[in-house]
Amino acid sequence: MRFSQLIAVLQDGEAGLLEHQLGSDPELRGAASLERASADQLSFLEKGNALIQSLETSHVGAVLIPNQDDLKAMAEQRGLAWAVMRDPRLAFAEALERLHPRPRTEATIHPSAVIGDRVQIDAGVSIGPHVCIGDDTRISANSTIHAGVVIYGDVRVGQFCELHANAVLHPGVRLANHCVVHSNAVVGSEGFGFVPTAKGWRKMPQTGLVVLEEGVEVGCGSTIDRPSVGETRIGAGTKIDNLVQIGHGVVTGRGCALASQVGIAGGARLGNGVILAGQVGVANRAVIGDRAIASSKSGIHGEVEPGEVVSGYPAIPNRLWLRCSAAFSKLPEMAKQIRELKKAAQ
Repeated sequence: MRFSQLIAVLQDGEAGLLEHQLGSDPELRGAASLERASADQLSFLEKGNALIQSLETSHVGAVLIPNQDDLKAMAEQRGLAWAVMRDPRLAFAEALERLHPRPRTEATIHPSAVIGDRVQIDAGVSIGPHVCIGDDTRISANSTIHAGVVIYGDVRVGQFCELHANAVLHPGVRLANHCVVHSNAVVGSEGFGFVPTAKGWRKMPQTGLVVLEEGVEVGCGSTIDRPSVGETRIGAGTKIDNLVQIGHGVVTGRGCALASQVGIAGGARLGNGVILAGQVGVANRAVIGDRAIASSKSGIHGEVEPGEVVSGYPAIPNRLWLRCSAAFSKLPEMAKQIRELKKAAQ
């Protein structure tokens, strides 16, 4: 694809094309980071990016940049093809979709697939080898089920969904349109529900639903548990990284982002736009307000106010945590001073 062709596509995108210079209008065959890019590849820079000086030595063929005069001058001086974007990272994502289009899957059912009774498969569905689909399930139009996926009975998969190899959907799972479940993820597995008795633990049947609203994406190896009653619900547009555990009865708002190894205990509530960084732990029935952020390894036990940024274990406001962290290395010296003061006071 010529850079001029790519620019024509970006003009209609969300990233906001402001101006551009075609240079030699290179033929682009892919994309790479600025340091590794070659003359037939595209790269990008963000505002304030520490890699700005790399533009002087990069062999890149074309670059997407923020609206900075110094970058435009540098690109022109080097004779590069460039485009100024309001959001270069978003523009790069749009460009990657064009430079590396995903292969289309044919609407076929592989002969090795096992299909149960009363299963409804709509038009345009692709079902790969060794897929198992249980009774009373529906796969809506234009969804793709890759090899080895197991879908139990009483499951609903919306339109344009994609289930990658070896994903598992248990009974009571409901996927809205445009959901993605990556390899080895398990949606609707039984929640950790047991009742203590004099004879030991008695299992609490898990009979509820797991609902993934439109555009939810679940990463590899992640698990979302089914509750005893009611539902576990993941809000529209939420993105879940690899190896995330979401307990039974959890409800998230729209557009949340959960990084790898996040663990959310049963009954927790997340508002809209919540961001949990890697290895954050959320306790049973904790409540996190809209647009709150928890930094890596935070432990949330109670309530986090909307818009709050928290850190540490137990989680406290980030600014306070930074002050505490700065004082931590001084604790031995402070302890020594306290001992000396006590000794002097005796």
